[in-house]
Amino acid sequence: MTATTTTTTDSIAPALQLNSQVRRTQRTLWGDAWMQFRRNRLAMLGLVILTLLVLASLLGPVVYDVDPEFIDILAAEQAPSWEHPMGTDDLGRDMLARNLYGGRISLAVGVIAMALAIFLGTAIGLLSGYFRGLDNLLMRFTDMMLSLPQLPLLLVIIMLFRESLRALFGPEVGIFILIVFVIGVLGWMPTARIVRGSVLSIKEKEFVEAATCVGSGRGKIMAWHILPNVLSPIIVSATIGVATAILNESALSFLGLGFPSDVPTWGRLLYDGKDFLTRTPWVVIWPGAFISLTILSINFMGDGLRDALDPRMRR
Repeated sequence: MTATTTTTTDSIAPALQLNSQVRRTQRTLWGDAWMQFRRNRLAMLGLVILTLLVLASLLGPVVYDVDPEFIDILAAEQAPSWEHPMGTDDLGRDMLARNLYGGRISLAVGVIAMALAIFLGTAIGLLSGYFRGLDNLLMRFTDMMLSLPQLPLLLVIIMLFRESLRALFGPEVGIFILIVFVIGVLGWMPTARIVRGSVLSIKEKEFVEAATCVGSGRGKIMAWHILPNVLSPIIVSATIGVATAILNESALSFLGLGFPSDVPTWGRLLYDGKDFLTRTPWVVIWPGAFISLTILSINFMGDGLRDALDPRMRR
């Protein structure tokens, strides 16, 4: 009986080992990418920092219940203390409350403008890469848009349409819509070129030819066979797009063409505090630190996603 049991155990062990190996090789693409992403320490550090910044912006104003626009002249220009952890500005407004509230708007501008740019870039890249007749026209238009100076063009468009949108939607909503739209419309070109290059390579693959042979329409082929295979560069481009949009919004606010003074975005806080830099440096240090941490964490995550989604980088 003992010999029989030992023989049975010895015969089952290789089968269990083979089954475990099969399960390991059958990991999904996203599961494998997540494993590779976790191995990148800088990428995980960026994810942790960005998560903390997002949670602080969303939940901070609820936990730290202080009106960011409350003026207390008696507490003006106070250094960081227990009562005001990030100090106060020249009007006595609490800088912690203003930075937490400003993070909501700055991050919202970055995400929504990035989504618009990714949508436009992906659509134009797909059409250009799949339809040879449209390739030359769309790529020449993309090259023309890339040749335009982005920041001066942003300034000109905002100067032309700022007052009309303010009158139509109100001062806060109007300038938000304008900034998001302008940054998104002027930021799709790198994504379009990346997607177009990936589509040109993927549409020659055997599974695309097989889908064409069985009678699949062009729209179905692009949506179900090509687009899922170009998601990796799109995701990496999206991380870079968020950082670029936040920087553009900060630059516009710093130049005085962004949000009004009663909407404390991180860029607007830098603009308001530049005249008091030598007297109250904390009014500039904190929003500048939040912008830097956000951009740095997103860049770390972008590098990690690029390596995790690239088959050549997998170990």
